[in-house]
Order: sequence, then C-alpha cells, then structure tokens
Amino acid sequence: MVPMPSSAKRPTAPFTPLDFQLVLLRRMADHNPGLVEDARHELGVSIADMREANKRWQAMLRSPRPRPAAGRYRSVLGAPESEGKRTIGDLECAVWRWPVPLWPDLRFEVLVAATGAVWNEWLVRAPGAAAPRLAVLDDLTPWSCTVDEAARAFAPVRPLEGTAPTRWGLAFAAPDASGVRHEVVAEFTWGLLQRTAVVGA
Repeated sequence: MVPMPSSAKRPTAPFTPLDFQLVLLRRMADHNPGLVEDARHELGVSIADMREANKRWQAMLRSPRPRPAAGRYRSVLGAPESEGKRTIGDLECAVWRWPVPLWPDLRFEVLVAATGAVWNEWLVRAPGAAAPRLAVLDDLTPWSCTVDEAARAFAPVRPLEGTAPTRWGLAFAAPDASGVRHEVVAEFTWGLLQRTAVVGA
C-alpha cells in the first residue's frame, strides 16, 4: 500500500443534526453551563465534540464562499418536518421547521424570504405541544419558554438588542408570587429563555 502523504487531508465527516444541537448548546453554555453539561451527557458527547462542532459551524459561516443560510440548514438538517407560509407586513416568507431531539416539544424554525435570504432562525414550540404556564417571575426559569411565549404572556414587551448573534432580549413588567410587579429583562439564545434579571435589584 502506498503511504498517504502527511500533507493529505482526511475526508471531513458530514455535519449532522447532532452536531447542530451541539452548536445550539455551545451558545447557551455562557448562561447555563449546568444545563448544557446535563444535555451534553444526555447526548453522549464530550466537551471536545461540542467545541469541534462549533468550530466547524463557524468555519462554514466564515467560508470565502459560504453556502446560503437556507441551503446550509437543509444540507445539515435534511428536509424540513413541515413547511408553510407566513406574511410579515407586506412580504410573504416560507416557514421551515425541524425537530430537535434534545427538546422534543420544540422545533427549530427558519423564515426564508423569496430571495432565499433567512430572516429569522430560532426555537419555537412544536405544533400541538403544551405551552408552559407563564404568570409570575418564578415561572421564567431557564429553558422554560421561547421568545414568542414570553412576549404573549407578559405583553406589552419591548424588544432589546441581543448581546451577540443568535441572542435576543425582552423588557417587560411581571409580578412576583405576592403580586408585586417588577421591571424585568429576559435574555434568550436561539429563541430559548436563558436568564432573567429584575431591573434595579
């Protein structure tokens, strides 16, 4: 057998839906390392696996000739579980959703413009899945709800600029268990609640 030159590269393994879940977790680790650690064990992967998946994902995003975002998701996640249409203002977009085994009651949703550009990409509640009860501050635990669920439960809300890509924030008033209302800032990563803070506390 002719030995392979040391400079030759080994074929890169496909980027899988499992790898994509690790990318989601990597972004959440800054806020909830304990939950991420539990999820990592549930998936049976190492810290090195999570770092490698994130490294490869970032390389895809920063490639000199990156695949369009819509095509990238189809390449990694396969055909969507469901497809639909949604009108936002005067524009219509396609809605693609994929299951996320780590969160069976959630779906990863991508909104795609007619041009192929991705308008939004985040986790949402799966159709038919029970929505969480959100009435007081104590209900807002990490990973308990999505952006749209918190926005509906504590309307009116004020959107806040995220501290990094894939992060969102909401400001709103919410009561504590005794009924006293507080000004709250909630932070989300990939659309899933990560933490809340009472303003001025």
